[in-house]
Order: sequence, then C-alpha cells, then structure tokens
Amino acid sequence: MIDIRQIMQYIPHRFPFLLVDRIVELTSEEAVGLKNVTINEPFFQGHFPGHPIMPGVLIIEAMAQTGGILAFNLAGDLKSEVVYFMGMDKVRFRKPVYPGDQLLLKLKLIRRKGPVFKMKGEAFVEDRLVAEAELMANIEPVKGE
Repeated sequence: MIDIRQIMQYIPHRFPFLLVDRIVELTSEEAVGLKNVTINEPFFQGHFPGHPIMPGVLIIEAMAQTGGILAFNLAGDLKSEVVYFMGMDKVRFRKPVYPGDQLLLKLKLIRRKGPVFKMKGEAFVEDRLVAEAELMANIEPVKGE
C-alpha cells in the first residue's frame, strides 16, 4: 500500500489537484488507487450548486495520476523525472459520482515503448463502472536539472 505521503513523492500534484488518496495495489502491470470524494472538494461549489456531481474530467485526471504512479513504478527516477499526461481515447462516462462516494481507480498497462505508456483505466463506485478511458503518459527529465 502507498499512502498519500509516498504518492506525493511520485507525482508533483498538490491541493487542490491531487486526486488520488491511496494506492492499494501496485504490480508490474496494474495500479489500483482510491479517491475519497467529499463535499469539501472545491469543485462542488460550481459543479453543480444544489446538485453536486464530480466533473468527469477530474475522474479521468484521477485515473491519470494513478497511471502516472504505475509508470513511475516501472521506469521512473523520482528525483529527476516527471510523468506527463499525453492523451486519452475511448473516454466514456457511465454514472455520476457524488460526494460520499469512493472511487476505485484501476489502471492496467496495455503497452510500453521506451518512456511512453498506454494504459486502460476504469473507475468504479462500489461495483459500478462510472468511467473508463485509454490513457497515454510519458516520463521525461525534469527541466532545469
């Protein structure tokens, strides 16, 4: 298990944009992360007042952050490299995500070519698929180092 302090060593995101709370499984082919969705999230003020729903793009971002941890686990140097989100395909939003939900983020490696990774991402609330996408990421040296 990887806790939030360790996650912040893998990826540069910080409040209010750090969207994965814990990694519960990490292998050479898969990462499984958790995101606890609370009413305290800043985006709920405007999305939508009186009917709060987590924006789909932020669900995809939570998947991408989990996938970034998978990529770093396979190839990164935490001290001198950073993972960049490159693209997404086959994005589908299946169900809304509400305050009080817990997102289970499953990222599986499809293929790797050098520093470029393609992953299949799925987000679940309980046993319901709420979103899915294919994501691409690239690991590059940190500029100025």
